[in-house]
Amino acid sequence: MAKEKFDRSLPHVNVGTIGHVDHGKTTLTAALTRVCSEVFGSAIVDFDKIDSAPEEKARGITINTAHVE
Repeated sequence: MAKEKFDRSLPHVNVGTIGHVDHGKTTLTAALTRVCSEVFGSAIVDFDKIDSAPEEKARGITINTAHVE
């Protein structure tokens, strides 16, 4: 299956979050996707989908890397 062509006419924003453990970075990202879905019609990404790095769960550490479109 061919990869869908990226539509460059839509608004595109990169947002990075940096903070201490348990200070709400993932919650903020989930909230931002909800607001963007209401304003721009993009997809909502649930908290559990963002906070799902297998390395983090296996070792009990925080490695938060998520790409949300």
